[in-house]
Amino acid sequence: MLANDYFSTFCLCVKKEKIYIYSALNNKEPMKIRSSIDKLLDESYVARINNLNFSIQMAQLALEQAQRQKLKDLVAKAYSHLSLFHMIKGDNDICMKYANISIELYQELNDDRGVADSKYAISGVMYKTNNYHLGLVYLIDALNIYKKYNDYHNISRCEKTLGTIYEYFEDIEKAVESYENAIKAARLLDDIKLESNALTNLSSVCIKQNDLKKASTYIESSIAMKIKAEDIRGLAFAYYGKAKVLAAKKMFKQAENLYMESIDIHIKMGEKLGLSMAYHKLAKLYVETKELELAKRTLDLAFTIIDKHNITLVKYKCYNLFYNIYKSEGNTTKALEYLEYYLKEKDAVVNTETLKVVDKYDILVQMKTMEREAELQKERAEMIERNNRAEEAARVRQDFLSTMSHEIRTPLNAITTIINMLSEEQELAKNPLIEPLKFSANHLMMVINDILDFTKLDVGKVELDLHDCNLRELLNKLHQTYHPMAEEKGVALILDIDENIDCYELDDTKMTQILGNLVNNAIKFTHKGRIKITAKIIEILDRDSVFFEVSDTGEGIESHKLLEVFDSFSQIKNTRTRKAGGTGLGLSIVKKLVELYGGKIEAKSEFGKGSSFSFCVQLKKSKNTIKKTTESITPEFENKKILLVEDNMINAMIAQKLLSKWGFEVKHANNGKEAVIESGLNLYDFILMDIHMPEMDGYEASKYIRNTNNLNRFTPIYGLTADVSAKDNPDYHEHFTGFLYKPLEVDKLQQVLLKTV
Repeated sequence: MLANDYFSTFCLCVKKEKIYIYSALNNKEPMKIRSSIDKLLDESYVARINNLNFSIQMAQLALEQAQRQKLKDLVAKAYSHLSLFHMIKGDNDICMKYANISIELYQELNDDRGVADSKYAISGVMYKTNNYHLGLVYLIDALNIYKKYNDYHNISRCEKTLGTIYEYFEDIEKAVESYENAIKAARLLDDIKLESNALTNLSSVCIKQNDLKKASTYIESSIAMKIKAEDIRGLAFAYYGKAKVLAAKKMFKQAENLYMESIDIHIKMGEKLGLSMAYHKLAKLYVETKELELAKRTLDLAFTIIDKHNITLVKYKCYNLFYNIYKSEGNTTKALEYLEYYLKEKDAVVNTETLKVVDKYDILVQMKTMEREAELQKERAEMIERNNRAEEAARVRQDFLSTMSHEIRTPLNAITTIINMLSEEQELAKNPLIEPLKFSANHLMMVINDILDFTKLDVGKVELDLHDCNLRELLNKLHQTYHPMAEEKGVALILDIDENIDCYELDDTKMTQILGNLVNNAIKFTHKGRIKITAKIIEILDRDSVFFEVSDTGEGIESHKLLEVFDSFSQIKNTRTRKAGGTGLGLSIVKKLVELYGGKIEAKSEFGKGSSFSFCVQLKKSKNTIKKTTESITPEFENKKILLVEDNMINAMIAQKLLSKWGFEVKHANNGKEAVIESGLNLYDFILMDIHMPEMDGYEASKYIRNTNNLNRFTPIYGLTADVSAKDNPDYHEHFTGFLYKPLEVDKLQQVLLKTV
């Protein structure tokens, strides 16, 4: 009934297309004519799964119109379709005739995909007859062309056919591989018709492996897909497959009924191969049920089709079945006759030429694999080259930033140190310009640090420098630093510290950087209300879980922009109208530094009402902290000798004044060469060595001092540098005790020297 419905549908389709084409011809619309013919061919291809005769009629009609309009590509396509339809129907001579015409036309058009379509049809004729080796040649050629274009529809068809051939050669492993390849290609297109074709064949393989459970699963899936896709011709093969499963389970009556249904559909569809296969299996069923006369009559029906269409694929199996029937009946003469037929046909199936082609295919597969490996190697090489270029670009960028760092930090060192010394010696009330000067210098340093720190973080060259630190003191200092800025804007800056917070092992510079960026941002975007810094312990163990939060009542951030705030160079305000300054790197650096601590920064905001940024980190408690002295003369430094190696006279003068104030006896050397000479004359408690200097740089000077027998071979040498990348140079590590960056942080310098005393 379903086949008849399709018959009516396609009949109507043909009539509509005829009217459409003739109308187009009368109206002289060339593009409309071409489109109509192409559409008719596509619909004829779809129709093949339900009614081959009407597929042939539509393709024939398209051929006539394409020839009339002299559309060579569509003429070739029509011949290719007709060859396929006649191959399915079993009209081998017609198929071969049309396929060869099509190939000739496609070659003239330089269309290798069209050639592949025709070769596929020829391969179908070849492997169904006694020309397996030629069938494989055509099939392999078609498959390789389809793979070149990633034509998954036709790849699936070819792989399924290849699996069938392997299965007949009893190479089950390769058959399964081909069927699975067919399924993969079909799934890429979500084509259940193609997928179900391969599933039907996989079911057959599972029967041979005696895995009836899996065979049943595969065939039931195939039938469901065929019904869903309304693939009537394919459904006949699926019923045939299920009948084989039932027969293997000894459910002969149900199997017989399904073979009959399959035969009925094949007769209506004009499908000769499927019909001969079904007759053979039905006859085999009758042999098992001891209905030998019925088996013989069924085999005779099979031979009527096999002989007419030369279907060798089934022929030798039918001979084998006849042999077994006559053998069981004791008819030795007939049994030997059919055994001879069987062996002759079997030899034709697996002759030497065929096996050579199979080997050829395996070699082709290996070659394809090797080609793919070569492509992968090429891709790897390109990726390595891109990576090398990226690393080189990063190195060049780092070198540039190191130079920039040195050139900017060197004069800035003098500025900030002088400002610090002036602020200690003069009352701010008498000289109100010192405080804004100090703020501007610090702001400039913060911008430089943002750029340099982001670069280092971006290439993963930053590590935590953990040491004992009083976190309460750090937070109080942070509050004191930013309180004037908040007060100037009329905003309250509140500090809320958990009473249990004390001393931990942490990198105070980076923690200050994290919190300082958050507080600085809060001040920028808060114009009234308050900003609150919170630090509390949420879990006390060997490592305390310390929660930090900076919240404000400022402008807030729109929800769709909240996730962007941690992006590099992200600034919430429009850069042309924003009042707040900065590089746009602050929060990106905060995020990376918090992650360096093993935490995760979180942002919450309500536009127009305020924002909060919070994170939680695990901090190890420390047993003691560095004692800090506020006295001008530090007792630990009295009568200590220090060699200051610095080529910049301003920086040298300022450093000498600061160190002398602490009680050091200071000797100054202008460059590395003078430092080497001086190190051989006098013993020093410390050497502060600038790295970038003329005559001899600090690295070479330190290397010489460390590697020669002189008075200061084991003296602590601290590298003084404006180059933030110096610490990352592994060559420096064995020669320097540590590094101090310019502009010098007075407190850090004092702590480092106190640790070493």
